[in-house]
Amino acid sequence: MNLQQLRFVQETARHNFNLTHAAQAIGTSQPALSRGILELEAELGVDIFVRHGKRMLGLTEPGKAILARAQRVLAEVQGIERVTADFRARDAGELRIATTHTQARYVLPSVIREFRKRYPAVRLTLVQGNPRQITQSLLGREVDFAIATEVSDELPEILTIPAFEWEHVVVVPNKHPLLEKPLTLQTLVRYPIITYVEEFTGRRRIDKAFADAGLEPDIVLAAIDSDVIKTYVALGLGVGIMADLAYDAGRDRSLTALPAGSLFGVNHTRLAVRRDAFLRGFALTFIELFAPAVDRKLLERLMRKDD
Repeated sequence: MNLQQLRFVQETARHNFNLTHAAQAIGTSQPALSRGILELEAELGVDIFVRHGKRMLGLTEPGKAILARAQRVLAEVQGIERVTADFRARDAGELRIATTHTQARYVLPSVIREFRKRYPAVRLTLVQGNPRQITQSLLGREVDFAIATEVSDELPEILTIPAFEWEHVVVVPNKHPLLEKPLTLQTLVRYPIITYVEEFTGRRRIDKAFADAGLEPDIVLAAIDSDVIKTYVALGLGVGIMADLAYDAGRDRSLTALPAGSLFGVNHTRLAVRRDAFLRGFALTFIELFAPAVDRKLLERLMRKDD
């Protein structure tokens, strides 16, 4: 048994049992990958994959257990490689972050500015997507961190770190009738509404608040981008519901924001990292910049597998 054979198993499963794609991802040939898997199965005395002819259809029961352990072994190997890289070049490397548009546009710029001052040799990559996509990127080890409000804190492979709280605001054109009366769900539901798509930025809280009140809002436009919401509110298409962190009174002078935390509750933005990840010094610094209340020693203790 060798590490390359374990990589063959991992990549085959990761690429939905397509041997051609798995071989390309590793940089080998499809026959070499097939041969390596067959040799590993012969050595272990069990079939790892369910086959129909030459096609692989899935994992056998022992194959599922083998894959889980292979992933842990390869993660440890990657950790060893990154430890040595950390000592060779403590202030250089790459940090990959998956996040939503709102976080990338309104929250991360100040954090990244400070981070770049401290680590100018570190390459930063921002990957934007919806919460499901960025969580999958983290689970697939394509990124180091996932940052979003909707990152699940129930996945055993992931440690989620609360960073900050935020609330929704209702944005309307200046001199809108809503500015003349107390803001309630009952008054809000009388107007067409522009807000986020269902996966994004606390939309579930918005839907739940209206449903609990027995109201059905007329959502005329749903977007992933707070700037899009503000653009169409300014055009008079409807009333916007969005994250307060996306509203700037100086920049958004044609709009007024009404606090709506009492209607839709408090939201929590989290930074997520794999529990088996090795975090280099600059990665820990990034977490401290993004979530200042987190103690580095506590973070390192939480990351240990036996905790």
